[in-house]
Amino acid sequence: MKQNARSGGCLCGSVRYEAGEPLGPVLYCHCSQCRRQTGHFMASTSVGLDRFALTRAEGLAWYEASDIARRGFCRLCGSTLFWQGHGRTYISIAAGTLDDSTGLVEKGHIFCADRGGYYEPAGGDFHSDDGTVPGR
Repeated sequence: MKQNARSGGCLCGSVRYEAGEPLGPVLYCHCSQCRRQTGHFMASTSVGLDRFALTRAEGLAWYEASDIARRGFCRLCGSTLFWQGHGRTYISIAAGTLDDSTGLVEKGHIFCADRGGYYEPAGGDFHSDDGTVPGR
């Protein structure tokens, strides 16, 4: 593993990655696509593509979820892994797939108006109904 990089991967180990520091703060996305993919809301961090590398990709599959983004997952174990916006310079990583998430901080919630009807988003610096993130 590179110095100052975090590693992570899927449940079965057929997808592994490295992400160089610094990682972005954790965002909670409540959009309907994230909820359907994860079964709840998506907690993700992010890293610039220039500091991201797949180290094992046998199980990696991509789903073109919309005309603006694709979603990466393990086709063998079903783990949710990535969100990548077309033309973006970063990739979002499901925070729970990191081997060590120590030190990551939460930033806030996006697409709150699309949340599930069984909970209220709490915590974080902000709540956004339209997906906008201050400072990004």
